[in-house]
Amino acid sequence: MSDAYSPQAAQQAAAAALTPPMSSTSAPPSDAGAPPPVARKRPLPGERREQILRALATLLEQPGAERITTAVLAKHLQVSEAALYRHFASKAQMFEGLIAFIEDSLFTLANQIQARETDPAQQIARLLALVLQFAQKNPGMCRVMVGDALILEHERLSARINQLWDRLESLLRQSHKGMAEARGSLTPTVDAQAGASLAVSVLLGRLQRFVRTGFQRLPTEHLDASVQQLLR
Repeated sequence: MSDAYSPQAAQQAAAAALTPPMSSTSAPPSDAGAPPPVARKRPLPGERREQILRALATLLEQPGAERITTAVLAKHLQVSEAALYRHFASKAQMFEGLIAFIEDSLFTLANQIQARETDPAQQIARLLALVLQFAQKNPGMCRVMVGDALILEHERLSARINQLWDRLESLLRQSHKGMAEARGSLTPTVDAQAGASLAVSVLLGRLQRFVRTGFQRLPTEHLDASVQQLLR
């Protein structure tokens, strides 16, 4: 992609992923006279929580994956279900942890884009690239973003995802209004509402197609040309 639609901020977001786990085993002794290996330490509470969230995201990356239960998650981690509940009160809290990661990743960089980029059209282009590249890099989290992974889960999770999209649309609305004013529009507020709504529809459509096709149709497909169409 060209520089206009592949900003450094978006690339950073696309590379966002949960920190890889620390090695849980010591190196084997080189000879019989070497000291015995250090006993494996239990992960710290924060490390175990991160491992659980990473495992959940990994399981969500399986195309056509069925609803993930705590039993499946515990088996994947080779721990008991009770061990999961020592760190999360419910599976809903685990999903909330993933949503919080998505929010932090997207909005930290989205706010930087709007603060540093003075051209409203470039703000829009970079915001779109940010969301699409992040979802492409994190397919399991993409399923959360479109609500596919939240079917039959607690309703508050869907409400929180809706809030995420509302926040994104609000950011896009600000940029669209600035672009409309720069172009001399007589109805910048209406133009901003329509433009932001269309942009969010495009984002959701591409992410849903990514999930529906088993992560085969990439959300960044023909991104440059698509963005140019939206900015006309």
